[in-house]
Amino acid sequence: MIRAYSIIGLFFVLSQSLSAQNMPIKRTDKLVVYQIFTRLFGNENVTNQFNGDLVTNGVGKFNDINSKALKSLKSLGISHVWYTGVIEHATMTDYSQYGIKKDHPLVVKGIAGSPYAIKDYYDIDPDLAVDVPNRMQEFEELIKRTHAEGMKVVIDFIPNHVAREYHSDKKPDGVEDFGETDNKDKTFDTNNNFYYLKGDFVVPLEVNPPVKIEGPYIENPAKATGNDVFNNTPSINDWFETIKLNYGVDYLNGKSKQFYPIPDTWYKMKDILLFWSAKGVDAFRCDMAEMVPAEFWAWVTSEIKKEYPEVIFIAEIYNPQSYHEYIFKGGFDYLYDKVGLYDALRRLIEGHGNANDITGVWQNESGEFANHMLRFLENHDEQRIASEQFAGDAFKALPAMALSAFLHDGPIMLYYGQELGVKPYKAEGFQSNDGRTSIFDYWGVEEVAAWNNGGKWNTAKLTSEQKALRRAYQEIIKFATTNQAITEGKFFDLQYANKGGISLNYNDNKLYSFLRYSKNQKLLLVFNFDQTISYQFELHIPELAYGMMNVTKDYITLSSKNEKYKILKSEPIELKIKPNSWLVFEIK
Repeated sequence: MIRAYSIIGLFFVLSQSLSAQNMPIKRTDKLVVYQIFTRLFGNENVTNQFNGDLVTNGVGKFNDINSKALKSLKSLGISHVWYTGVIEHATMTDYSQYGIKKDHPLVVKGIAGSPYAIKDYYDIDPDLAVDVPNRMQEFEELIKRTHAEGMKVVIDFIPNHVAREYHSDKKPDGVEDFGETDNKDKTFDTNNNFYYLKGDFVVPLEVNPPVKIEGPYIENPAKATGNDVFNNTPSINDWFETIKLNYGVDYLNGKSKQFYPIPDTWYKMKDILLFWSAKGVDAFRCDMAEMVPAEFWAWVTSEIKKEYPEVIFIAEIYNPQSYHEYIFKGGFDYLYDKVGLYDALRRLIEGHGNANDITGVWQNESGEFANHMLRFLENHDEQRIASEQFAGDAFKALPAMALSAFLHDGPIMLYYGQELGVKPYKAEGFQSNDGRTSIFDYWGVEEVAAWNNGGKWNTAKLTSEQKALRRAYQEIIKFATTNQAITEGKFFDLQYANKGGISLNYNDNKLYSFLRYSKNQKLLLVFNFDQTISYQFELHIPELAYGMMNVTKDYITLSSKNEKYKILKSEPIELKIKPNSWLVFEIK
């Protein structure tokens, strides 16, 4: 019988032993994205006063992300750093002394403001600069530092909406501002940047900013709200702080599309993407991409790649029925795998999922676009794994993270501090106590501040549990990016050959197994998502799978640790696996 070892112990030994054998292993372009919420990342101030302002709670800067921080990320296995909240957005913080117009607090969420309510597409968030007048230069230096450490830069592109009081004071000469030449007498016009409604915009009654309000917010005619609210009275649950941009879709007349001649908004957005690409940005994470027509994406991704062919486009998208269109028509390189693998794995981590759902995910995504899916377990929209609202324990998600990394050769993503077990535990301001780290407030993330350690960015102040968790993530990433069967191999689901009592004691609700194989490497992977129960079971590998892997002999050798087991391939394999763990075997 081949026995499992501890979740971390087995994996460390196995990844080292497989890498040490004489097999062709190479690092491919499998992306490993690390999302940094830039305003919070470098902040060592953990005063964390509810609704605290910048002075009280502090703020992270570009300069805090020094070469030591970047080297630490590189050692984790990161290939792409997503700097979230770089572009100037609406805020309650007063930067008028620097020539930046104040925002009305009735149309700002949180004292710091939402990074998705863009105020000037051509400017930098002043919070992030040590020297505010030189904020663009400080970002350009961060790009250079990131590139110097061998990593790529990702920023947000927010195409669907802007802040209520959008105004660019940094746009290049000759560039018209959004709405500057709009015909406001028309609700819709293909060359208008906004949709115009009758009457005044009405701020939701529940809006109660924690700062002094000097007079009402006035907007007439009212403009449509970012989440497709085409009336002048959005609710508190709508994106009331944003304005919907017009890409040539007449939403009030059957969503008719008027794309010829090309709408004005398309040209403005192309210029913005070219502007940031010229700064050295390597990839764009496109916010709510499915709320913008695929026809625009098809045009703009092609236009940008004519000048910057290596630029990558990642779409935030939640409608599986649109995946094919946004990849093969829209030109996206990768899409969020939220309504699919994330949801299936979250249910398993929480203890009420079914491992067979993973089969359903790959079947829906198989073939033409499986490797275009970006896998993750945390980002700024989702609850932290360690929070009480999710798993309550960061270690519970390690098998899910490993499966996300190993299932296909598409990219994976971590949210900053995920590998340290960040655990929000109280309300932070506009962001309630909801298991997420605030994107609206000034705050200090204690686990990340310990890692920062006065700019040393080392593990000296981390707990033993945090160090162990970080090592586990490091090994998962290393294995996923250095084993050929994972980086470029094919996939074979073993669930159908073992479920429903076919295999003795194989609990297909909690166990999931599959093969990854290339010409030179063949791996068997088994996952146990049960948090408390060990399983001793039989596993069948069907003849079809052996045929696809070109295994022609009657016997196979399974390698785990430093041991080898010769097994008749027509017989089931006897295995034992501990709770919340996974096994990896090489097949010879």
